[in-house]
Amino acid sequence: MLSKLTQWFGTRRRERALRDYAIDDSLWQATLDGLPFLARLAAPDLVRLRELTSLFLAQKEFSTAHELELTDAMTVAIAAQACLPVLNLSLDLYRGWVGVIVYPGEFVIRKTVEDQDGVVHEVEQDASGEAWEGGPVVLSWEDAQMTDGSDAYNVVIHEFAHKIDMLNGEADGHPPLMRRWHAPLDSQAWADVFDHAYDHFCARVDAVLERRWARFERDSLIDPYAADHPSEFFAVCSEALFVQPEAFEAEYPQLYRLLAQYYRQDPARVGMTFTPPA
Repeated sequence: MLSKLTQWFGTRRRERALRDYAIDDSLWQATLDGLPFLARLAAPDLVRLRELTSLFLAQKEFSTAHELELTDAMTVAIAAQACLPVLNLSLDLYRGWVGVIVYPGEFVIRKTVEDQDGVVHEVEQDASGEAWEGGPVVLSWEDAQMTDGSDAYNVVIHEFAHKIDMLNGEADGHPPLMRRWHAPLDSQAWADVFDHAYDHFCARVDAVLERRWARFERDSLIDPYAADHPSEFFAVCSEALFVQPEAFEAEYPQLYRLLAQYYRQDPARVGMTFTPPA
């Protein structure tokens, strides 16, 4: 009886959220027009993405910095991109926090880093996005609008991939594997593919001579920044999976299949959803 009552309340909350945060047709179409990589989704998936975007808006609180005006177009565009990775999973992967903070452009973050000699330094650096463990996602609106698909860059998908990675502790490139979604994946199967790909990518970056660095940055699908840490490799590769899936699959076929299995989507197959192996 209690489980039925809980389910009833959950259904009522969902219906109320879909009603209160409904996205009108013109705004949704404008959002799709501004995010061309969403054209890979089949029509039923776009319907589900629209509903999930409304539910996300009902659960999260948006705010801005430096007097940036918050608009419906802004919140829907960010929410739709945030919901794409969890389209066939659940918004539960974004539980435990509520804030999305939007800056007009890049912002300064302060980090503590340890050098090769073990000396700790406080440094400042410009950032286009940041995900705080247990806290908000912070985004540059200027960067969040770089969505034409000319490269694999997508700051929203990147930061929300970090949030998924953080769900089982500190971000380490090993996101939570849920039996109901990810069987037969396990931690060893993930490590066999992901860790090998990360080590190989880092070796490629380390091998690039300074005079060839600009060419490497121009020619590589995966930003060299991904070599900084396994968590960055996971986030950058998540961007590539959704924004330039064909190129990603061609360059990293095993890693593509791993992430497609994780997210339960197969973006390189237009209009198709990933089917995990039996």
